[in-house]
Amino acid sequence: MSRSVTKGPFVEESLYKKIKETVKSGDRRIIKTYSRCSTIVPMMVGLTISVYNGKSWIPVYITENLVGHKLGEFVPTRIFRGHAGSDKKASK
Repeated sequence: MSRSVTKGPFVEESLYKKIKETVKSGDRRIIKTYSRCSTIVPMMVGLTISVYNGKSWIPVYITENLVGHKLGEFVPTRIFRGHAGSDKKASK
C-alpha cells in the first residue's frame, strides 16, 4: 500500500540533512545511507547515493527517471544464480 499524498514522500531525516548540505556546498561526494525505504525526491537529482544492501555499499546515480521510487528498488539484496538443473536431460 502506498503512502498518503497528504503526508508527502518519506525521506530519512539524517539522509535529508546530508543531501541539503551537499547541494548547498556543491560538493560531489558520495552520500552513504542504510535507508532503503527513503523515497527519491527531485532535490537528489545529480547526486550519487551509496546504499547498503546488507553486504556491501552499492552506488546509485540519481536521474530524473528515478524520482518517486525508493532507494532500495535499485539495490538488490539477493543474488540469483539460476534454477537447478534438470536430471531428466542429463540422463539421456
